[in-house]
Amino acid sequence: MTPADKTAAERAARHRLAADEAAATGPTRTAVTLGQIFRRFWLHPSPWMILFVLTTALAWRIAEGGWTLADLRAPALLVAAFPVLEWVVHVFVLHWRPRRFAGLTVDTELARDHRRHHADPRDVPLVFIPWRSLAAVIAGYSTVALLAFPRLGEALTFILSVAAVGLLYEWTHYAIHSDYRPRSRLYRAVWRNHRLHHYKNEHYWFTVTTAGTADRLLRTYPDPATVATSATARNLHASG
Repeated sequence: MTPADKTAAERAARHRLAADEAAATGPTRTAVTLGQIFRRFWLHPSPWMILFVLTTALAWRIAEGGWTLADLRAPALLVAAFPVLEWVVHVFVLHWRPRRFAGLTVDTELARDHRRHHADPRDVPLVFIPWRSLAAVIAGYSTVALLAFPRLGEALTFILSVAAVGLLYEWTHYAIHSDYRPRSRLYRAVWRNHRLHHYKNEHYWFTVTTAGTADRLLRTYPDPATVATSATARNLHASG
């Protein structure tokens, strides 16, 4: 390839990338402020449910006392592992394909609502975790934590840490799908990553609160210019 050919190829790749980024923004409406979307965020049930768990666990943990360095162990591991956990949940739970076992169709509310979310990423209630599924998740992980940890204090620290991470997830996901536009480089990377998943190709870019972390590790972070626009991003599991 001659230098001129190489330059032309690089220019074409940049044009494709610019087109992909424009497509990844999805439909646009009137720009809103961060304060406006923050107030609207609290109009939905899941943030309040998670906040209740967080504040209850925090108050109980303070009352329990007996803080040790061991209290930092679970939160540190959770933060380190969260990008991979988020990727795994997105791929294997949210993108679950309904299957039939023994004559019964196995599906979940989380997967059904996620398919509806892909069909209409602008439908705000579908951005949030369904409250019934969230209640089951909270009950499940809280019970496991209370039984698994050797001290009540460690269990409570873990419960409030999961709640804090869950609240961050809900806020980030809502902000990405709102009309608020990125101001910082970090948020723009996260925003672009998730919108590429919805508007470019649903088989890549699975992390929501981070960009280029677990997706890089698990090889779902391609150059958008090299990826074909999917015909099924709005209709998961359909034939392309």
